[in-house]
Amino acid sequence: MDALPDIEWPGLLHEQLDWHWRANLRPRMDGLTDEEYLWEPVPGMWSIRPGPGGAGSGGFTVDFAYPAPDPTPVTTIAWRIIHLVIGVFGMRAAAHFGGPPVDYAGYDYPGDAATALARLDAAYELWHDGVRGLTGQDLRRPIGPAEGPFAEHPMAALILHINREAIHHGAEIALLRDLYRWRAT
Repeated sequence: MDALPDIEWPGLLHEQLDWHWRANLRPRMDGLTDEEYLWEPVPGMWSIRPGPGGAGSGGFTVDFAYPAPDPTPVTTIAWRIIHLVIGVFGMRAAAHFGGPPVDYAGYDYPGDAATALARLDAAYELWHDGVRGLTGQDLRRPIGPAEGPFAEHPMAALILHINREAIHHGAEIALLRDLYRWRAT
């Protein structure tokens, strides 16, 4: 059996998401309007909404339920961006790379697209910079208690999971943008 050549895993794992982010995902969000950000093409969607009454510390709250209903409601672009900001990049950057603490209950949810995109960019950069600084040994170490039942999994597994999450939710955002552009007027 041939031995595998040495592979520079930290760079490959980082580049998988970063290439997608720069070439596909982030450019697809350019020009996002406030109307599109909050657009609800079907009834009962989860979104970011003005007013108190749910999770959030500012003038907007986020729709959610735990456990989630079955079927889980469709979500708006706003909801998906905030999920990326908090649950995908923000909480993980805080737990693993010294980023600022963030959670759904106390977040000041943005009611406009420009603010949401600026926060998405900032959260992505924290995660991106953290992953870029990892070594091969860092990728093998257990990720620890911040990831609950996955605490003993290697950091590489978390990075692959975050890459999948970002690509998955990015594709959903892109589809919603396509549907918005082609909707019947």
